[in-house]
Amino acid sequence: MTTPLQSTATPPVQLAADSAIGDARFGKPSDGWRRALFSVIFESETRLGRLFDLILIAVIVTSVAVVILDSVQAIHLRAGHVFGVLEWVFTGLFTLEYIGRLACVKQPLRYATSFYGVIDLLALLPTFLVALAPEFAYLIDVRILRLLRVFRIFKLSRYSAEYRALVSAVAASRRKITVFVGFVMLVVLVMGTLMYVVEGPVHGFTSIPVAIYWAISTMATVGFGDLVPKTDLGRAIASVMMLLGWGVLAVPTGIVTAEMARRGPDDEAVPLTGRGILAMTPPPAVPPRRLTPAARRRALAQHRRGGR
Repeated sequence: MTTPLQSTATPPVQLAADSAIGDARFGKPSDGWRRALFSVIFESETRLGRLFDLILIAVIVTSVAVVILDSVQAIHLRAGHVFGVLEWVFTGLFTLEYIGRLACVKQPLRYATSFYGVIDLLALLPTFLVALAPEFAYLIDVRILRLLRVFRIFKLSRYSAEYRALVSAVAASRRKITVFVGFVMLVVLVMGTLMYVVEGPVHGFTSIPVAIYWAISTMATVGFGDLVPKTDLGRAIASVMMLLGWGVLAVPTGIVTAEMARRGPDDEAVPLTGRGILAMTPPPAVPPRRLTPAARRRALAQHRRGGR
């Protein structure tokens, strides 16, 4: 018999095995240089694997910092040539890493078409495209996706139990959330149309879609300020929309939180106890009262008289 602490604790070996499940599906070589390269690139249990991950994190963070700084016009004018050289250095390193990942797995096509395989390709593809076709210069900012690769290095698959609990809670609440989103869309449509009628094109509400855009930004508590009601009735409608915005933020969170509370640590539904008509479960049955000897004799005598 295991204690609750023993049942929820996960040994380090199991954590390592869980973190390698996602990478092992691409085919782990049995021996040779491909096996050694696989352990360095895809696994972090060895000294070389940890060192590779640390170097890769440093390169990714530095390359993203270069992309961000290069977008500042004043810095680009002074150090644009340096950033260009650094970008080709980073692209060369990412290209070697991508080729190494394809070479050390048994199913390279499966890796190349996976989520992180596509991210790895997008990390180096924009630089080559811009060099071959300068008209694709607008794609250079796609390099910021390199930051997504850090999540794989951190081995977030060890939190798969928590991920499954969150996903299952959201999936179980999808019907309630769908009804709520439908209600919000209805409110936005009605209030946006009403605001269009009240304010009109004179105050910037040139069409119903524009008024709906205002209603969405107001209900989401964003309020860009490009559309502002001028009439008293329009401001009253805007006030109602702002107050409704708080509920828009709170209701989905409450739905998912209640579903997560209803589920136990093993992702099984656990009934909640409550009182009143809003209780999640019916009240427990009242146990029958024990009869006293005198009451039992009276009930027996009444039964006999009824039988006669």
